[in-house]
Amino acid sequence: MKSLRELFRIGRGPSSSHTMGPASAAADFLNRTAGAARYEVVLCGSLAATGRGHFTDKAVKDVLGARRTKIVWKPDDVDAFHPNGMVFRAFASDGALILEQKVFSVGGGAICEKGRPVATKEVYRFKSMDEIVAAATRRGVPMWQLVDDAEGPEIWDYLREVLGVMMRAIDRGLAADGVLPGGLRLARRARAIYLKAKMQAEMLRRTGLLVAYAHAVSEENAALGEIATAPTCGSCGTLPAVLRYLKEAIGSSEIELLHALAVAGLVGNVVKRNGSISGAEVGCQGEVGVACAMASAAAAYLMGGSPRQCECAAEIGLEHFLGLTCDPVKGLVQIPCIERNALAATRAVVAGEMSVLSDGAHVVTFDTVVKTMLQTGHDLPGLYRETSIGGLSRFVRR
Repeated sequence: MKSLRELFRIGRGPSSSHTMGPASAAADFLNRTAGAARYEVVLCGSLAATGRGHFTDKAVKDVLGARRTKIVWKPDDVDAFHPNGMVFRAFASDGALILEQKVFSVGGGAICEKGRPVATKEVYRFKSMDEIVAAATRRGVPMWQLVDDAEGPEIWDYLREVLGVMMRAIDRGLAADGVLPGGLRLARRARAIYLKAKMQAEMLRRTGLLVAYAHAVSEENAALGEIATAPTCGSCGTLPAVLRYLKEAIGSSEIELLHALAVAGLVGNVVKRNGSISGAEVGCQGEVGVACAMASAAAAYLMGGSPRQCECAAEIGLEHFLGLTCDPVKGLVQIPCIERNALAATRAVVAGEMSVLSDGAHVVTFDTVVKTMLQTGHDLPGLYRETSIGGLSRFVRR
């Protein structure tokens, strides 16, 4: 498995696969073709289907230069390798082709070429959650200790930076008013929900705070603000909301939150290796579903859960999002994405509680759910995997 630096990426929204990934690919192509006079970028499959709503063209032009870059949209050109394909072409001043390259944005901001894995080294020897839990249990250590062993003490400085980005996104989101960009005329709701939640009795207060915090980060993402992928931009509100709420509710310290973030990272890494975190490949179960699993494990850890109980929480968190489609209205990461992050945050806390109230024993393992999610995603018709031609996006018009 890769470093948690590859899972928790810091950048601007609204989409890790549709904006962060293409921008990264454009920057790499620019470095290889510095003398080019003009560029042509062909966006294929899902990148074309929802690229306008995800600001994919803006992300690419901001890197290559708006005046010398032509964007070609080909939503029907879907490669069997991955639906998020893009072709970069660089031309000299006389029109001669300098270089052509096809790459894929495979989720979470990662880029690869067909048949070539992402060029980052493996830092974990584990290949499954069962192996992670077995190692931690055998040694009698918490799951986060495995992160420290594999990545070294410097990983905590990076996770501290990630945690800071998450918390600042909540703060900005709670302070902001107005309408989100993109044409849906969707008003920000985080601040109003937060203010109302503070006046409620405990049951409604808990729900209100979790929802407000998730809305705050997701609305910042939709407004192209700085966020951390967890595991993607579209699902970036769930884990920060749970960490912030439990920090306030049970007094979790910064080091405990960092350890919880590491536990969540292991969960996300397992899915990234054995499943997918790309909505275009497996639907929203791979984004918000995985975010819920990550947040559930983090919650269980902060509540005193053992490695087995953290795994149980992650399994509960993902299992009940199986089959969730990716159907953003008008291709924007707003409806139903923002509310889904909020719902996942509330579910994650409950999943954490369910796991620590048990002994951690359960029939279905997290690894089994990951395999099921991947197969389910591949079985979903293409219109339910981030194309904006099925699901809610077919019936909701604004």
